[in-house]
Amino acid sequence: MIEGRVVRIREPGDASVLELVARPIRDPGPGEVRVAVHAAGLNRADVMQRKGFYPAPHGVPADVPGLEHAGVVESIGEGVVEWKVGDRVMGIVGGGAMASHVLVHARELVRVPDAMSFTDAAAIPEVFMTAWDALFVQASLRPGMTVLVHAVGSGIGTAVLQIARRVGARPIGTSRSAEKLARCEQRLGLEHGLVVASQKGIAPAFSSQVLALTEGRGADVIVDTVGGGYLEENVRSLAPHGTIVCLGLLAGAQGSLPMGLLLGKRARIVGSVLRSRPLEEKIALAQRFAREALPWLARGELLPVVDRVLPIESIAEAHRAMEDDANVGKIVLTLSDPA
Repeated sequence: MIEGRVVRIREPGDASVLELVARPIRDPGPGEVRVAVHAAGLNRADVMQRKGFYPAPHGVPADVPGLEHAGVVESIGEGVVEWKVGDRVMGIVGGGAMASHVLVHARELVRVPDAMSFTDAAAIPEVFMTAWDALFVQASLRPGMTVLVHAVGSGIGTAVLQIARRVGARPIGTSRSAEKLARCEQRLGLEHGLVVASQKGIAPAFSSQVLALTEGRGADVIVDTVGGGYLEENVRSLAPHGTIVCLGLLAGAQGSLPMGLLLGKRARIVGSVLRSRPLEEKIALAQRFAREALPWLARGELLPVVDRVLPIESIAEAHRAMEDDANVGKIVLTLSDPA
């Protein structure tokens, strides 16, 4: 047992309820690894958890946010043969990553490429694993397909955009901000960006633009982290036999579904979330990601997009920046004394 530091959600509320506190960290059990965290990525789920809208799954600290981490193996439990003390690792967890240490199953971890910084590594696990799973496991993405990705300037959006381009698919990105689209064009090679107008009580309209860009066919894959009023336009934007992968509900959990159009296109709508999946599924995804995606990241063919890096003491500022929708890519928190 050691003493560590964690970001604690004192009670549901605004960013002022976040505080850094000392907390005992147990030793790793059989099959587990204790990681000294050098950096942790911030996600929308952390903001929702802080507000009381997204409780942690069973067995995860209810008051410590954080879904992804990068750091150094500090201690290993009985039976662990994959790692040794001092190895540089990253990974996803169900919660608790905003801390000086995390305990994880050894097979959930992914090696950090030698030339990569911890701040870049912390921007990878949640968004790139989610994007990888959405595109290949859920939607069976193939070269030549068209991918419509909403909120393209978000962490997941920038990951989907890059993966789609890397495999020879054609990405179309949407955003409420023309500035974010311009930054994605300049930094990540987005060719087709659509500004989605957002007016209270009025559903966004983008299907006519998507159809125009695809000669009337529509998008083969739609990756949606927005939800809400996007549902009907998503179906209208979809190509025959296409797939909508819903990863988030930032705009609400209700939407209008044109069932006749969905049936006529023989299309699919898939809901997906990583956080609450069984351990075996998370391990399988981590292992596949390490085999297939990590070489691209190591060679710089996929790039973690870091908007800003802040010390863990500035956790409230980081939450406010995310709520202001001020970032393109990831906000990463660093721990000044991870040991």
